[in-house]
Amino acid sequence: MNLIDKINEKNLNPETKNFPDFRTGDTVTVHVKITEGNKTRLQAFKGICLSMKEKGSLNGHFVVRKISDGVGVERTFPYHSPSIAKVEVNSRGKSRRAKHFYLRDRKGKDARIAIDFARSN
Repeated sequence: MNLIDKINEKNLNPETKNFPDFRTGDTVTVHVKITEGNKTRLQAFKGICLSMKEKGSLNGHFVVRKISDGVGVERTFPYHSPSIAKVEVNSRGKSRRAKHFYLRDRKGKDARIAIDFARSN
């Protein structure tokens, strides 16, 4: 094992193993640790997963988009970020695409993704 592998192993987030299996198009809630002064709290970021890259790897990340007060907000979360406490899947979307960047141009009901009842619990 070389030095780079040792450093990468040290920086892995152990919570990543507890993440549920989700894909693009799914509505997810990401609980993020926010530090304010000397206090830390959890803040939920709920939205649609637009894209994923290298799922589970150290360089991998996923993008979540939500609409807040009529303004679209996107946030990129690295899989092994220590600030991610947990990820919950709210609904599974019926998707035939790997990236959902077309949702950026849509508003209202056009920005919805159909629920995939075959994959739902």
